[in-house]
Amino acid sequence: MATSQGEADAGRVRADDGPRLQPQGSDAANGADGTAGPAPERHRPAGPEAADRDAAGPWRIPHGLDVAAGLAWRVLLIAAMVYVVIYLAGTFSVVLVPVVLALIVASLLAPEAHLMSTKVRWLPHALATAIVVVGGLAVVGGVFTGVVFAFISGLPELTTQLSSSLAEIQNWVRTGPLGLNNQQFTAIGDQVLTGIRSSQSSIASSALGAVGTVGELFTEGLLALFTLIFLIHDGGAIWRFLLHGVPRRVRGRADLAGRRAVASLVGYTRAIVLVAFIDAVTAGLGLWLIGVPLAVPLAALIFFGAFVPTVGAVVSGAVAALVGLVTGGVTDMLLVVVLLLAVQNLEGYILQPLFLGKSIKLHPLAVVLPIACGLVVAGVPGALLAVPLVTVLDAGVRSLTRPDDADVDPATVNPLDPRSARPEFADPEINVVPEADE
Repeated sequence: MATSQGEADAGRVRADDGPRLQPQGSDAANGADGTAGPAPERHRPAGPEAADRDAAGPWRIPHGLDVAAGLAWRVLLIAAMVYVVIYLAGTFSVVLVPVVLALIVASLLAPEAHLMSTKVRWLPHALATAIVVVGGLAVVGGVFTGVVFAFISGLPELTTQLSSSLAEIQNWVRTGPLGLNNQQFTAIGDQVLTGIRSSQSSIASSALGAVGTVGELFTEGLLALFTLIFLIHDGGAIWRFLLHGVPRRVRGRADLAGRRAVASLVGYTRAIVLVAFIDAVTAGLGLWLIGVPLAVPLAALIFFGAFVPTVGAVVSGAVAALVGLVTGGVTDMLLVVVLLLAVQNLEGYILQPLFLGKSIKLHPLAVVLPIACGLVVAGVPGALLAVPLVTVLDAGVRSLTRPDDADVDPATVNPLDPRSARPEFADPEINVVPEADE
């Protein structure tokens, strides 16, 4: 009985001692069912600082600041990458611009070369390439020759009308609101001549710079021609060589995106040439009917201005309207403006939907902004190459982000067929280009 009373007193003493550390695997520490029991309470320092810290909890970066910082360094990284790309493009522009121009011209001539070598079995692909390149150069040379001869033949008439217009302007300056007498008018003319004489040195240096520019343009033209020949003849082999730099696991998607991008460039180049030709012919006939001199050179200017959408039409139209104002007065200028507005509506509502269709369609803002950026970065060549570059990037990015393209075999997509740019507008059966002639 005494023993039982002593054991009870010892049990009460152990219970009063509070929680004790138990072995990790013991039932007392983990509970009867083996689960983790309550952890022993740790000793916390007393005092007002500890109370404030316990009430506020550990300090953390606000979620909004964390997201803003993450976006900031990513934007800075992308901006730095874009700057490096633009800097390298400007540094190697003498080489880059001819290569890109050759790629655009090749997208126009390569389908014809492939069609000739496919339809005519005995015609080698190298000979078809030579025929297409020589024929293209002959057409371009003939157009430039015709424009130059038309300008030379119409220059006397333009000079006569310009002299008459200047005499009318001089008479208006003397008798109009300005009321300048002969002495004041002569003084203004003398000031203009003095300014021209004082700037003869700068004019001479500009002429020397123009001579250097002509030599540089000739060199770039030879490089573009050399690149064009090999792009038409060995375009498929060049593309397969470039694909070796892409990781194998994504090489198929890159191949497919590249084929769709080239197909979009083929469609854009073909359509813009047709639209520019129709615009030039329509505007040239209208200018001839109005009686504006140099109708053929102005039509040629409208043709080349069509390759810079929106901006080119405004510039070429302003030149034509100015010639109409100088040679025929306000009436001819208004008639030229109405004519060019009609041509632009014909292009926007009929020609572009007919030739471009839905497969290649860019928002007007996606046309004007790249042209402005290209003009700032690289001048006139940048403005010319901006829209084709956006067209290629649009088709390539759409292909990379399209889930359906993950299961498409790149060999079934013809890069020389504009319908391949967008699969939703392509025919079910598209001719496949042999690998050697892509």
